[in-house]
Amino acid sequence: MTTYAITHPQQGTITYRDRKRWLWLASMVYPLVSVSGIPLYLWSGNEWALLVPVLSGYFGVTAMDWLFGADQSNPPEALVPQLEDDPYYRWLVILTIPMHFIVLLVLATFAAKSGVSPLGMLFLAITAGLYSGLGINTAHELGHKKSALERWLSRIVLAVPAYGHFCVEHNRGHHRYVATPEDPASSKMGENIYAFACREIPGACRRGWQAEKERLQRTGQSVWSLDNEILQSYALSAVLQVSLIAALGWVMVPFLLIHNFYAWWQLTSANYIEHYGLLRAQDASGRYEHCQPHHSWNANHVASNLLLFHLERHSDHHAHPTRRYQSLRAFPNLPELPTGYFGMFLLALFPPLWYRVMDRRLLALPHIRSDFNKINVLPARRAELVARYAGAFAKPVNTGLPA
Repeated sequence: MTTYAITHPQQGTITYRDRKRWLWLASMVYPLVSVSGIPLYLWSGNEWALLVPVLSGYFGVTAMDWLFGADQSNPPEALVPQLEDDPYYRWLVILTIPMHFIVLLVLATFAAKSGVSPLGMLFLAITAGLYSGLGINTAHELGHKKSALERWLSRIVLAVPAYGHFCVEHNRGHHRYVATPEDPASSKMGENIYAFACREIPGACRRGWQAEKERLQRTGQSVWSLDNEILQSYALSAVLQVSLIAALGWVMVPFLLIHNFYAWWQLTSANYIEHYGLLRAQDASGRYEHCQPHHSWNANHVASNLLLFHLERHSDHHAHPTRRYQSLRAFPNLPELPTGYFGMFLLALFPPLWYRVMDRRLLALPHIRSDFNKINVLPARRAELVARYAGAFAKPVNTGLPA
């Protein structure tokens, strides 16, 4: 196993071994789990077997998070440059890209050629969408880097879920306005995931397009220029999906519509849980404070982090967006999710359960302490939520409402 070392003038020799070095291979091969439903179906003859990869994601990974627990370890800061320069970690992300294309092609071909019923077709499209949604996570890791190659690769992988505006919107919009009411990708206390999706999906698309339009205008170019990064990715999506329709027939139209939506839903689910109710403070001039680690919900669960390139160490990511996944750190006293992302995605589907688990957790955070002035709360439900939780804590709740 690779050992990183440096001689520090005060601390002497510092060494570090990444105990998860080979386990990170799971991030690369995990998309292939999606095709496991095909041999199960061929063996059993039961179309419900095609849904096994989806269930294994929501339930299986959540069970592994419970079994393996959390990892609070961090690499020594002095060795982070060496860790980030190790090409092994970079190649794992790059080699994941063809996996996303392979999965879509295999599942689409089986859906068109195997003679499954409309129900089986639905299961295959949902499965393909779930794992293509992981392509957005791959693009997320690549799109934050300074390398022109990695940024190009992010646009290529975004062609699979047909979400070409993501990196533009995420980097220039979400990271600027995260944990504020102005951000369509930050959920508000009292807002369920279904209402959030209706705000987040179109809002992010509009903001991404506007950001790219402004960038091109600054260089004197039209929004329809070939330099438009969003159009570059969407052109690849069009080639990919039109080719599938031409090769496999019109049955691909409903298949791809379901696939695309469910892939987008994975990003919506992640955005919903990552900043729920968290709010950055404003100064007298209306400027928001710099994003801090406590403006994101964090999770250090081993299994799901290995499958998501450490996405769940989201607090450090927002504080230091260009850090590579292997260097992201855990911090004490952060907003902590009770389980990994897959379990939280499932919980979010049932708003009453979500509120029961997360609202009190939000109000109890040390930097909030029941102060509604420090919460990004849905305005239409503010009075209702204040009334609900006013008697739930030992100290009075600061409602933020006029007396």
